[in-house]
Amino acid sequence: MKRWLRLGRLVPLFGIMMLGLIGCGNEQISALQPQGKGASALFDLMVLSLAIMVVVLVVVFILFGYVLVKFRHRKGDDSIPEQVEGNHMLEVLWTAIPIVLLLVLAVPTVMTTFDLAVSEKSAEATEDGGEEEKKGPMTIKVTGHQYWWEFEYPDQEVVTAQELYLPVDERVNIELSSADVIHSFWIPSIAGKMDTNPGDKLTNKMWLHPEKTGTFQGACAELCGDSHALMYFKVKVVERDEFDAWIESMKNTKFDDAPSEVAQGQKIFEQNCLQCHAVGDKGGNVGPALTGFADNEKVAGIADHNKDNIKKWINDPQEMKPGNNMPDFNFNEEQLDALADYLMELETAE
Repeated sequence: MKRWLRLGRLVPLFGIMMLGLIGCGNEQISALQPQGKGASALFDLMVLSLAIMVVVLVVVFILFGYVLVKFRHRKGDDSIPEQVEGNHMLEVLWTAIPIVLLLVLAVPTVMTTFDLAVSEKSAEATEDGGEEEKKGPMTIKVTGHQYWWEFEYPDQEVVTAQELYLPVDERVNIELSSADVIHSFWIPSIAGKMDTNPGDKLTNKMWLHPEKTGTFQGACAELCGDSHALMYFKVKVVERDEFDAWIESMKNTKFDDAPSEVAQGQKIFEQNCLQCHAVGDKGGNVGPALTGFADNEKVAGIADHNKDNIKKWINDPQEMKPGNNMPDFNFNEEQLDALADYLMELETAE
């Protein structure tokens, strides 16, 4: 079989692979379907760079084909073609064209890079600007842990974990740090990624500006340990009224006495878990805050939120997420049931 026929068989295979890759797009986690201003700016850069590469590829292949045909060996013609050494026009062209293409790519890239950075305009506005400017964008402190995410709203005095709430059509400044190793905070549909570094003086800053309500998925984009691939979190983009209501409900939630049917679970939680996990106005900050845990969509950020998965997580956290810092308490079945029932009741205040 001729070689070009064998190569021709690969064309349908590549076509199917391309269709398959196109089908991988999901607006909840795809950078190719941007739902925020930062992601849209990055998507435009990808389109620009891809367009330049396609143009260059097409021109090179056309020239390559032209040369192959024009200067092919002809039967009975054993003459040696004219030998050309140096061509001033060609040298100018193959030097100038790449420079122009690099400038076309570099100028918008540099401009976008500066646009995506968090400037000190907000701080300056606080001193010199009007009343509206003084307010500035809301700030959220994001801390990466092995293997979960902590979100603190300092002005609102709210701390949560694994689920990030954002108001739609508003810019939010993000301050990134890490409690242990280097992670990378990434919400592909809304913005680009940025590292979180351990250390007080190594805080990175970026901003988010979601343009559509919905639930999106974020992830760690830096290899950070055994369960790096399981370090997901949810991003809930809601209208401003809904966001304000969520903030108020989080602030008003207290560690009150639970209903009698889950009192046993609350007692177990208080004796074994409260020193690491905060609920309302009580608890530690070693592990994720569990205020409003009943409203979460996932257990440990990866499993469906139901009683069986809560029990599975508490009973053997290393099986679900290897390398995490959750200890094994060796609870019996009755204790697991009681604890899971209590956690399923942890809703925010009305």
